[in-house]
Amino acid sequence: MELHGIHVPLVTPFAEDGSVAADALEGLARDALAAGAAGLVALGTTGEPATLSEDERHTVVAVLAEVCRAYGAPLTVGAGGNDTRRSADALAALAGTADAALVTVPSFLRPGEAGALAHLAHLAERSPVPLVVYHIPYRTAQPLGAAALREVLATPNVAGLKYAPGGIDQDAVELLADGPAGVMAGDDVFLSPLLAMGASGGILASAHLATGRFVELADAWHKGDAAHARDLGRRLARLSAAAFAEPNPTVVKAVLHAQGRIPTPDVRLPLLPAAPGRVGPVLAALAALDD
Repeated sequence: MELHGIHVPLVTPFAEDGSVAADALEGLARDALAAGAAGLVALGTTGEPATLSEDERHTVVAVLAEVCRAYGAPLTVGAGGNDTRRSADALAALAGTADAALVTVPSFLRPGEAGALAHLAHLAERSPVPLVVYHIPYRTAQPLGAAALREVLATPNVAGLKYAPGGIDQDAVELLADGPAGVMAGDDVFLSPLLAMGASGGILASAHLATGRFVELADAWHKGDAAHARDLGRRLARLSAAAFAEPNPTVVKAVLHAQGRIPTPDVRLPLLPAAPGRVGPVLAALAALDD
């Protein structure tokens, strides 16, 4: 699997009765792929998987797998956890369902770089599908330096890296220095500079809201149209900042509901719905994309 382009980690929309709104989920998936998304992600953080029952998770994956098959697009499914043995078991269950699995660097335990690399290598060796390793140290509390991340990318059966360090630092510069394949921006507001530095694409929750424009941005950088990419990148960064003004995916869901694309803006505890004033700035940023 070659990881590139814009992948959308989909929200899990809820109906008025609190159940998963499968029809709305299918609509979001079709919209994203029709607008040029290279793939979809199920059960990422944006999809609130920790609050879903096992049956609900199966529903989400089944809906998105069917849409991806119809469009010939890859589906990546969030799986795994901190326990290496149980994580491997969870990955085994994805055989025949997913094209790749999104797995995080172990969180909370802080096993060190060596332990994290051993965990990921163990999973990669046993997974029936390629891994996309999610590096997000401000959530996991386990940073990995550029050399360790290069080792991750060189591991057999690792398709790529969702790179979300919370900024652009020396490790980012070193990681992208010679343009390794499969580095995907995971912090939405930093998409444009990471693409300029050689990232292959992005896995971005705010791409729900303007999928085609995010695809356009990635294409502009890859084609060397820096002037257009810089201008569009600034506009999309403002959109992403507004969409992440409160914990993800609360604002994204509120906007999708305001647009009539999902039946409710509901999230599940411990998340709380976005404040009413958060929708306006996102809608304004969307309008500004066409100014």
